Amino acid sequence: MNGQGWAEIVLTLAVSVVLAWPLGIYMARVWQGGRTWLDPVLRPVERLIYGACGLRLEKGQSWLAYAMSFLAFSIAGFVVLYLILRFQNLLPLNPQGFAGLTPDLSFNTAISFVTNTNWQSYVPETTVSTFSQMAGLTSHNFLSAAAGIAVAASLARAFAANRSENLGDFWVDLTRISLYILLPFSLVIAVAYMALGEPQSLLASVTAHTVEGAKQTIALFPTASQEAIKQLGTNGGGVFNANSAHPFENPNAATNLIEIVSMNVLGYACAVAFGRVVMAKRDGRALVMVMALFVLAAAGAVYAAETRPAPALAAAHADAGVNMEGKEVRFGAPSTAIWTAATTGASDGGVNAMHDSLMPLAGGVAMFMIQLGEIVPGGVGSGLYGMVVLALIAVFVAGLMVGRTPEYLGKKVEAREIKYAMLAVLILPLAILGFSGVAAVLPVALKGLANPGPHGLSEILYAYSSATGNNGSAFAGLSANTPWWNSTLGIAMLLGRFAYAIPVLAIAGSMAVKPKLGATAGTFPTDGPLFIGLLIGVILIMGGLQFFPALALGPIVEHFQALHAVAASH
Repeated sequence: MNGQGWAEIVLTLAVSVVLAWPLGIYMARVWQGGRTWLDPVLRPVERLIYGACGLRLEKGQSWLAYAMSFLAFSIAGFVVLYLILRFQNLLPLNPQGFAGLTPDLSFNTAISFVTNTNWQSYVPETTVSTFSQMAGLTSHNFLSAAAGIAVAASLARAFAANRSENLGDFWVDLTRISLYILLPFSLVIAVAYMALGEPQSLLASVTAHTVEGAKQTIALFPTASQEAIKQLGTNGGGVFNANSAHPFENPNAATNLIEIVSMNVLGYACAVAFGRVVMAKRDGRALVMVMALFVLAAAGAVYAAETRPAPALAAAHADAGVNMEGKEVRFGAPSTAIWTAATTGASDGGVNAMHDSLMPLAGGVAMFMIQLGEIVPGGVGSGLYGMVVLALIAVFVAGLMVGRTPEYLGKKVEAREIKYAMLAVLILPLAILGFSGVAAVLPVALKGLANPGPHGLSEILYAYSSATGNNGSAFAGLSANTPWWNSTLGIAMLLGRFAYAIPVLAIAGSMAVKPKLGATAGTFPTDGPLFIGLLIGVILIMGGLQFFPALALGPIVEHFQALHAVAASH
């Protein structure tokens, strides 16, 4: 641990936040249907899509219609992707000759990519065909990210509205976000990746001759194009099992920096755009500051933990130095720290090191960041609306303390909104602890664990935290490609996405019809240090709802496992 390492962490985070400002300003124009510098090229394409789909820009939707469109789109996307994966052996662009995925793996993978989770219970380079990668998985990297941003855009319009039921049109939002934000920036990033050494090929593989004269078959895919949207859309789910630890997905320090920044920048930019749409720029900056502070604190904790020798080696008086297990030797401990904080504070994006190899403190930080609810900075769109939900709870708490009806961004926060907010945030501990508690005592689930005892429990907790939080990273050591794990993790992903987003849209509908009020002397300020401190406290409490009860789950699990062992012996 040294000054250079800290400087690398701070610089990487600073670049993400600084780039988020112009991008957020641009995104606000897209959300509001304003003119952009891409209009001459993309406006005709946009009009063609609207005409083909029969969309009317002036119509708009209520929150319920918006939510139904969101659900219908996701269901249709799931069905199409499931069929692509299930029958990929019958489809073109399968030079590897891969068979179709099993029903439970197709179910899990389709849900995973539709919910922007991108959990992988399979080895991509030996399981998924080129067609499935491009037409199935990569397309959903765009569409699931666009759907999450669309929900955030509708929430911003709700706070900007004055007695209106119109949240915009989901299909228009989906089109504009895909066309004007995700597609052009992904194209630029993909070209940069190709220039920096990432492959982009439709060939199945190439044969290399080693120094010893042996032959080695190296798998190839259109890596650069998928890597670009994988990172920008906080998707994860790369074309190689090692994700961004694979040299084809992340060949050098330049691509490493671009990938980390890409993975975070849209999350911060959504908060900037939110502040501009609701005409409260300082409030948007407050949300960005809270996000960045959490990532910085998490990266610092991981860096401090990972630059010490492993406890077992220290106890043996071995001169171990830095704990290098699972680290990217090419990029070092600082890069691993900011990657870990970024991938668990956002959606996966592809990890540099298996979290299973982290020191206990660093592994706990990674798990806790996911259990905060993917809000710091979170998945694209979902991080922003998750932050707003917790901001509503924070101002409600502040209102209780001073005996005044709480307000946020000119809208009164009443019992209806808080009920929806609590419905959203409580889905995380219910799903994480519920599924983990059951899995920890079922033999069918325990068969997938590589490690017994507390470490095995961590693998279970991390898996359900990652699935429910729509994160997609793995703790390793868990063989998840079984009917039990594929099914239950798929259900957890559905709950984490839709049981959170639908209450958010209900909050948007409730806020939109309320009058927009001006600030008064009694209004609690939501753009200063007092609010930032209160919001941080609420986030920590909500994250603790599943983290600390999980600590108590260990002795209970050991008790039930002991009873099971005794019963089995008789």
